[in-house]
Amino acid sequence: MNIIKKGNLDVLKGRTIAVMGYGAQGRAQALCMKDSGVSVIVGCRQGKSFEQAKNDGVKVMPVSEAAEKADIIHILIPDENQKDVYEKEIKQHVAPGKTLSWSHGFNFVFRRIVPPAGVDAIMVAPKAPGTEERKRFVEGYGVPALIAVAQDASGNARQTALAMASACGFTRAGVIDCTFEDETFEDLFGEQAVLCGGLAELIKAGFETLVEKGYPPEMAYFECLHEMKLIVDLVHEGGLTRMWDVVSNTAEYGGRTRGKMIITDEVRKNMKEILKNVENGKFAEEWIAENKKGLPNLKRLREEEAKHPIEVVGKEIRELFKKR
Repeated sequence: MNIIKKGNLDVLKGRTIAVMGYGAQGRAQALCMKDSGVSVIVGCRQGKSFEQAKNDGVKVMPVSEAAEKADIIHILIPDENQKDVYEKEIKQHVAPGKTLSWSHGFNFVFRRIVPPAGVDAIMVAPKAPGTEERKRFVEGYGVPALIAVAQDASGNARQTALAMASACGFTRAGVIDCTFEDETFEDLFGEQAVLCGGLAELIKAGFETLVEKGYPPEMAYFECLHEMKLIVDLVHEGGLTRMWDVVSNTAEYGGRTRGKMIITDEVRKNMKEILKNVENGKFAEEWIAENKKGLPNLKRLREEEAKHPIEVVGKEIRELFKKR
Protein backbone atom coordinates (compact mmCIF):
# COMPACT_ATOMS: atom_id res chain seq x y z
CA MET A 1 0.00 0.00 0.00
CA ASN A 2 1.36 3.40 -1.01
CA ILE A 3 0.85 5.99 1.72
CA ILE A 4 1.14 9.48 0.25
CA LYS A 5 2.45 12.15 2.60
CA LYS A 6 2.77 15.14 0.30
CA GLY A 7 0.72 17.28 -2.06
CA ASN A 8 1.68 20.39 -4.00
CA LEU A 9 -0.39 23.40 -2.97
CA ASP A 10 0.93 25.33 -5.98
CA VAL A 11 -1.51 23.27 -8.07
CA LEU A 12 -4.32 25.33 -6.50
CA LYS A 13 -2.77 28.74 -7.16
CA GLY A 14 -5.10 30.99 -9.13
CA ARG A 15 -8.00 28.57 -8.65
CA THR A 16 -11.05 29.08 -6.46
CA ILE A 17 -12.61 26.20 -4.57
CA ALA A 18 -16.32 26.43 -3.80
CA VAL A 19 -17.27 24.26 -0.85
CA MET A 20 -20.93 23.46 -1.28
CA GLY A 21 -22.55 23.06 2.11
CA TYR A 22 -21.36 24.21 5.52
CA GLY A 23 -22.17 21.31 7.82
CA ALA A 24 -19.51 19.49 9.83
CA GLN A 25 -17.46 18.44 6.79
CA GLY A 26 -18.01 21.63 4.82
CA ARG A 27 -17.00 23.87 7.68
CA ALA A 28 -13.92 21.84 8.59
CA GLN A 29 -12.58 21.53 5.07
CA ALA A 30 -13.34 25.13 4.11
CA LEU A 31 -11.57 26.51 7.18
CA CYS A 32 -8.56 24.22 6.80
CA MET A 33 -8.10 25.10 3.13
CA LYS A 34 -8.57 28.80 3.89
CA ASP A 35 -5.91 28.60 6.63
CA SER A 36 -3.60 26.90 4.11
CA GLY A 37 -3.83 29.95 1.84
CA VAL A 38 -6.23 28.48 -0.71
CA SER A 39 -8.90 30.69 -2.31
CA VAL A 40 -12.10 29.31 -0.79
CA ILE A 41 -15.71 30.37 -1.06
CA VAL A 42 -18.76 28.65 0.40
CA GLY A 43 -22.05 28.01 -1.34
CA CYS A 44 -25.11 27.40 0.82
CA ARG A 45 -28.64 28.54 1.39
CA GLN A 46 -29.65 31.32 3.78
CA GLY A 47 -29.94 30.13 7.34
CA LYS A 48 -27.86 28.95 10.26
CA SER A 49 -25.01 27.54 8.14
CA PHE A 50 -24.86 30.70 6.02
CA GLU A 51 -24.50 32.85 9.13
CA GLN A 52 -21.94 30.47 10.63
CA ALA A 53 -19.76 30.80 7.53
CA LYS A 54 -20.00 34.61 7.70
CA ASN A 55 -19.05 34.57 11.37
CA ASP A 56 -16.09 32.31 10.56
CA GLY A 57 -14.80 34.90 8.10
CA VAL A 58 -15.41 32.75 5.02
CA LYS A 59 -16.81 34.33 1.87
CA VAL A 60 -20.29 32.82 1.50
CA MET A 61 -22.92 33.16 -1.21
CA PRO A 62 -25.82 31.24 -2.81
CA VAL A 63 -24.88 27.87 -4.32
CA SER A 64 -25.48 28.96 -7.93
CA GLU A 65 -23.26 32.01 -7.57
CA ALA A 66 -20.50 30.00 -5.92
CA ALA A 67 -20.66 27.36 -8.68
CA GLU A 68 -20.33 30.06 -11.32
CA LYS A 69 -17.27 31.64 -9.66
CA ALA A 70 -15.50 28.38 -8.80
CA ASP A 71 -12.84 26.45 -10.66
CA ILE A 72 -13.30 23.48 -8.31
CA ILE A 73 -16.81 22.65 -7.09
CA HIS A 74 -16.49 20.56 -3.91
CA ILE A 75 -19.93 19.10 -3.12
CA LEU A 76 -20.35 18.39 0.61
CA ILE A 77 -24.11 18.66 1.05
CA PRO A 78 -26.04 15.57 2.25
CA ASP A 79 -26.15 12.64 -0.19
CA GLU A 80 -29.92 12.69 -0.48
CA ASN A 81 -30.01 16.38 -1.46
CA GLN A 82 -27.10 16.51 -3.89
CA LYS A 83 -28.89 15.56 -7.11
CA ASP A 84 -31.65 18.14 -6.66
CA VAL A 85 -29.23 20.94 -5.78
CA TYR A 86 -26.87 19.95 -8.59
CA GLU A 87 -29.62 19.97 -11.22
CA LYS A 88 -31.13 23.27 -10.10
CA GLU A 89 -28.11 25.33 -9.02
CA ILE A 90 -24.79 23.80 -10.10
CA LYS A 91 -25.11 21.96 -13.41
CA GLN A 92 -25.45 25.05 -15.62
CA HIS A 93 -22.11 26.33 -14.29
CA VAL A 94 -20.11 23.12 -14.82
CA ALA A 95 -18.06 24.07 -17.86
CA PRO A 96 -15.07 22.29 -19.47
CA GLY A 97 -11.89 22.94 -17.50
CA LYS A 98 -13.65 22.89 -14.15
CA THR A 99 -13.43 20.17 -11.50
CA LEU A 100 -16.25 18.41 -9.68
CA SER A 101 -15.19 17.05 -6.31
CA TRP A 102 -16.76 15.05 -3.47
CA SER A 103 -15.84 13.54 -0.11
CA HIS A 104 -18.14 10.54 -0.65
CA GLY A 105 -18.88 8.80 -3.93
CA PHE A 106 -22.58 7.98 -3.46
CA ASN A 107 -24.01 10.32 -6.07
CA PHE A 108 -21.32 9.62 -8.65
CA VAL A 109 -21.28 5.83 -8.24
CA PHE A 110 -25.05 5.50 -8.44
CA ARG A 111 -25.19 7.87 -11.43
CA ARG A 112 -27.31 10.49 -9.75
CA ILE A 113 -24.77 13.09 -10.86
CA VAL A 114 -22.96 12.50 -14.15
CA PRO A 115 -20.03 14.87 -14.81
CA PRO A 116 -20.01 16.18 -18.39
CA ALA A 117 -17.11 15.68 -20.77
CA GLY A 118 -14.18 18.04 -20.32
CA VAL A 119 -14.60 18.13 -16.53
CA ASP A 120 -12.37 16.45 -13.93
CA ALA A 121 -14.19 14.32 -11.33
CA ILE A 122 -12.28 13.62 -8.13
CA MET A 123 -12.81 12.61 -4.52
CA VAL A 124 -11.01 13.69 -1.36
CA ALA A 125 -12.49 11.61 1.46
CA PRO A 126 -11.25 12.12 5.03
CA LYS A 127 -11.62 9.15 7.36
CA ALA A 128 -12.92 11.16 10.32
CA PRO A 129 -15.81 13.44 11.30
CA GLY A 130 -15.43 17.11 10.42
CA THR A 131 -14.95 18.18 14.03
CA GLU A 132 -12.00 15.80 14.41
CA GLU A 133 -10.48 16.98 11.11
CA ARG A 134 -10.51 20.59 12.22
CA LYS A 135 -9.18 19.78 15.68
CA ARG A 136 -6.25 17.78 14.30
CA PHE A 137 -5.46 20.44 11.69
CA VAL A 138 -5.33 23.20 14.31
CA GLU A 139 -3.03 21.00 16.41
CA GLY A 140 -0.65 20.88 13.47
CA TYR A 141 -1.43 17.39 12.29
CA GLY A 142 -4.28 15.83 10.29
CA VAL A 143 -6.48 12.79 9.73
CA PRO A 144 -5.98 10.10 7.06
CA ALA A 145 -7.90 10.34 3.80
CA LEU A 146 -8.64 8.63 0.52
CA ILE A 147 -8.36 10.19 -2.92
CA ALA A 148 -9.85 8.99 -6.20
CA VAL A 149 -10.03 10.12 -9.80
CA ALA A 150 -13.03 9.08 -11.90
CA GLN A 151 -12.57 11.48 -14.80
CA ASP A 152 -9.27 13.15 -15.78
CA ALA A 153 -10.03 15.58 -18.59
CA SER A 154 -7.19 17.92 -17.66
CA GLY A 155 -4.50 15.30 -17.09
CA ASN A 156 -3.92 16.83 -13.64
CA ALA A 157 -6.93 15.56 -11.69
CA ARG A 158 -4.89 13.46 -9.25
CA GLN A 159 -2.58 16.39 -8.51
CA THR A 160 -5.64 18.52 -7.73
CA ALA A 161 -6.98 15.90 -5.33
CA LEU A 162 -3.61 15.61 -3.58
CA ALA A 163 -3.33 19.38 -3.30
CA MET A 164 -6.78 19.62 -1.72
CA ALA A 165 -5.86 16.80 0.67
CA SER A 166 -2.67 18.64 1.59
CA ALA A 167 -4.57 21.91 2.14
CA CYS A 168 -6.84 20.10 4.62
CA GLY A 169 -3.87 18.54 6.45
CA PHE A 170 -4.71 15.01 5.35
CA THR A 171 -1.29 14.32 3.84
CA ARG A 172 0.27 14.97 7.26
CA ALA A 173 -1.34 11.73 8.40
CA GLY A 174 -1.32 9.94 5.06
CA VAL A 175 -3.45 9.61 1.94
CA ILE A 176 -4.30 6.45 0.00
CA ASP A 177 -5.37 6.09 -3.65
CA CYS A 178 -8.65 4.25 -4.25
CA THR A 179 -11.63 4.28 -6.61
CA PHE A 180 -15.00 5.94 -6.14
CA GLU A 181 -16.54 2.46 -5.97
CA ASP A 182 -14.10 1.22 -3.30
CA GLU A 183 -14.84 4.16 -1.03
CA THR A 184 -18.60 4.14 -1.56
CA PHE A 185 -19.22 0.42 -1.18
CA GLU A 186 -16.93 -0.04 1.82
CA ASP A 187 -18.29 3.06 3.54
CA LEU A 188 -21.93 2.03 3.18
CA PHE A 189 -21.20 -1.55 4.22
CA GLY A 190 -19.18 -0.48 7.26
CA GLU A 191 -21.90 1.89 8.44
CA GLN A 192 -24.67 -0.68 8.06
CA ALA A 193 -23.01 -3.89 9.21
CA VAL A 194 -20.53 -2.72 11.85
CA LEU A 195 -20.14 0.92 12.85
CA CYS A 196 -23.76 2.05 13.14
CA GLY A 197 -26.26 -0.71 12.45
CA GLY A 198 -24.34 -3.68 13.81
CA LEU A 199 -23.04 -1.84 16.85
CA ALA A 200 -26.41 -0.35 17.83
CA GLU A 201 -28.19 -3.70 17.57
CA LEU A 202 -25.44 -5.53 19.48
CA ILE A 203 -25.61 -3.00 22.33
CA LYS A 204 -29.41 -3.20 22.54
CA ALA A 205 -29.43 -7.01 22.34
CA GLY A 206 -26.96 -7.28 25.21
CA PHE A 207 -28.93 -4.78 27.31
CA GLU A 208 -32.22 -6.55 26.62
CA THR A 209 -30.77 -9.96 27.49
CA LEU A 210 -29.66 -8.77 30.94
CA VAL A 211 -32.81 -6.77 31.73
CA GLU A 212 -35.15 -9.57 30.62
CA LYS A 213 -33.34 -11.86 33.05
CA GLY A 214 -34.01 -9.43 35.90
CA TYR A 215 -30.74 -7.51 36.15
CA PRO A 216 -30.96 -3.77 36.94
CA PRO A 217 -31.20 -1.70 33.73
CA GLU A 218 -28.70 0.81 35.13
CA MET A 219 -26.06 -1.90 35.47
CA ALA A 220 -26.93 -3.31 32.05
CA TYR A 221 -26.44 0.17 30.57
CA PHE A 222 -22.97 0.45 32.08
CA GLU A 223 -21.99 -3.03 30.94
CA CYS A 224 -23.31 -2.93 27.38
CA LEU A 225 -23.10 0.74 26.36
CA HIS A 226 -21.06 2.91 28.71
CA GLU A 227 -18.00 0.67 28.71
CA MET A 228 -18.13 0.30 24.93
CA LYS A 229 -16.20 3.56 24.59
CA LEU A 230 -13.39 2.27 26.79
CA ILE A 231 -12.99 -0.80 24.60
CA VAL A 232 -13.25 1.12 21.32
CA ASP A 233 -10.60 3.58 22.52
CA LEU A 234 -8.22 0.68 23.13
CA VAL A 235 -8.93 -0.85 19.72
CA HIS A 236 -8.40 2.54 18.06
CA GLU A 237 -5.16 3.03 19.94
CA GLY A 238 -3.51 -0.26 19.05
CA GLY A 239 -5.87 -2.62 17.28
CA LEU A 240 -7.44 -5.74 18.74
CA THR A 241 -4.07 -6.75 20.22
CA ARG A 242 -4.03 -3.66 22.43
CA MET A 243 -7.56 -4.41 23.66
CA TRP A 244 -6.71 -8.02 24.54
CA ASP A 245 -3.52 -6.86 26.29
CA VAL A 246 -5.38 -4.44 28.57
CA VAL A 247 -8.51 -6.37 29.56
CA SER A 248 -8.30 -9.05 32.24
CA ASN A 249 -7.34 -12.62 31.41
CA THR A 250 -10.89 -13.60 32.33
CA ALA A 251 -12.32 -11.10 29.85
CA GLU A 252 -9.86 -12.19 27.17
CA TYR A 253 -10.63 -15.89 27.55
CA GLY A 254 -14.38 -15.29 27.67
CA GLY A 255 -14.26 -12.97 24.67
CA ARG A 256 -12.05 -15.18 22.54
CA THR A 257 -14.06 -18.34 23.25
CA ARG A 258 -17.59 -16.86 23.11
CA GLY A 259 -17.33 -14.14 20.46
CA LYS A 260 -17.96 -16.58 17.62
CA MET A 261 -21.21 -17.62 19.29
CA ILE A 262 -22.43 -14.08 18.50
CA ILE A 263 -20.87 -13.62 15.07
CA THR A 264 -22.10 -16.90 13.61
CA ASP A 265 -22.08 -18.15 10.03
CA GLU A 266 -25.63 -16.82 9.75
CA VAL A 267 -24.44 -13.34 10.74
CA ARG A 268 -21.63 -13.51 8.19
CA LYS A 269 -24.16 -14.60 5.57
CA ASN A 270 -26.29 -11.55 6.40
CA MET A 271 -23.22 -9.32 6.11
CA LYS A 272 -22.58 -10.66 2.63
CA GLU A 273 -26.19 -9.90 1.72
CA ILE A 274 -25.80 -6.34 3.01
CA LEU A 275 -22.66 -5.89 0.89
CA LYS A 276 -24.38 -7.39 -2.16
CA ASN A 277 -27.25 -4.92 -1.87
CA VAL A 278 -24.79 -2.04 -1.53
CA GLU A 279 -22.86 -3.11 -4.61
CA ASN A 280 -25.87 -3.79 -6.83
CA GLY A 281 -27.53 -0.48 -5.96
CA LYS A 282 -30.55 -1.90 -4.12
CA PHE A 283 -29.77 0.00 -0.93
CA ALA A 284 -29.23 3.23 -2.87
CA GLU A 285 -32.59 2.80 -4.63
CA GLU A 286 -34.30 2.12 -1.30
CA TRP A 287 -32.71 5.15 0.38
CA ILE A 288 -33.54 7.47 -2.53
CA ALA A 289 -37.17 6.26 -2.52
CA GLU A 290 -37.37 6.70 1.26
CA ASN A 291 -36.15 10.27 0.97
CA LYS A 292 -38.67 11.09 -1.77
CA LYS A 293 -41.50 9.87 0.47
CA GLY A 294 -40.43 12.18 3.29
CA LEU A 295 -38.47 9.63 5.39
CA PRO A 296 -41.48 7.79 6.94
CA ASN A 297 -39.53 4.66 7.90
CA LEU A 298 -36.54 6.59 9.22
CA LYS A 299 -38.74 8.84 11.34
CA ARG A 300 -40.59 5.81 12.74
CA LEU A 301 -37.30 4.06 13.59
CA ARG A 302 -35.99 7.19 15.30
CA GLU A 303 -39.14 7.45 17.42
CA GLU A 304 -39.07 3.77 18.35
CA GLU A 305 -35.44 3.81 19.48
CA ALA A 306 -35.91 7.04 21.45
CA LYS A 307 -38.42 5.10 23.60
CA HIS A 308 -36.15 2.08 24.08
CA PRO A 309 -35.30 1.47 27.77
CA ILE A 310 -31.56 1.80 27.10
CA GLU A 311 -32.16 5.36 25.88
CA VAL A 312 -34.44 6.19 28.81
CA VAL A 313 -32.10 4.91 31.51
CA GLY A 314 -29.08 6.18 29.62
CA LYS A 315 -30.38 9.73 29.68
CA GLU A 316 -30.64 9.55 33.48
CA ILE A 317 -27.19 8.02 33.92
CA ARG A 318 -25.44 10.50 31.64
CA GLU A 319 -26.75 13.30 33.84
CA LEU A 320 -24.56 11.91 36.63
CA PHE A 321 -21.44 12.54 34.55
CA LYS A 322 -22.18 16.12 33.64
CA LYS A 323 -19.90 18.74 35.14
CA ARG A 324 -21.73 20.86 37.68
